[in-house]
Amino acid sequence: MPADRLPLFPLGLVLLPGEPVPLHIFEPRYREMVRVCLDGDQPFGVVYASETALAAVGSAARIADVTTTYDDGRLDIVAVGESRFRVVEVHRDQSYLTADVERVEDEAEDDDSKARQRAIARHMRLLEMAGEEPRIDRYNGVDSVSFMIGRNAGLDLDDKQRLLEMQTEEARIRYLADHLGSLLVRLKQVRELRDLARGDGHAEGFPDLGGDG
Repeated sequence: MPADRLPLFPLGLVLLPGEPVPLHIFEPRYREMVRVCLDGDQPFGVVYASETALAAVGSAARIADVTTTYDDGRLDIVAVGESRFRVVEVHRDQSYLTADVERVEDEAEDDDSKARQRAIARHMRLLEMAGEEPRIDRYNGVDSVSFMIGRNAGLDLDDKQRLLEMQTEEARIRYLADHLGSLLVRLKQVRELRDLARGDGHAEGFPDLGGDG
């Protein structure tokens, strides 16, 4: 597959396909990049910039809305992740970075329906703990359930980048099912400790450490 040229926006975040992200555009070079993308109706590439390096895999992002335009030229936009890409070569011949990129496609693998059910059930439980209404229909007709779950699965940036780079839906689903299982255990422990600290009646059976008085 031949490489395509894409404007590149290194950020301290990982953008998954289908994920919306609000961005405040203030640097002149990125204001120029946004204008080019808007004028040409083209995406830009979001790559995770850690403290040491740019990630090799990112997501194309298309501007869905310009929410605010400021008098000094700054912009507030909402971009939505599209297809994944692998960086082939970075170019510095413009005010902003560009890169030759190749699209990242999933490899074929047998469907793991049990892992999918576990991941969905655990994600619904996590949403319920966060105060959201768990609805099974939100997962219906979704091209990549893993990327939808990954948007709010309590992943740190490195784990989210690892998810982005996985090349099968089944591998991502199994990874998320295991991650969410561990996360729910930790959250349950935190909640129990918090209840103990509040004295909510979960400390029965503990010895009386109040002394003689």
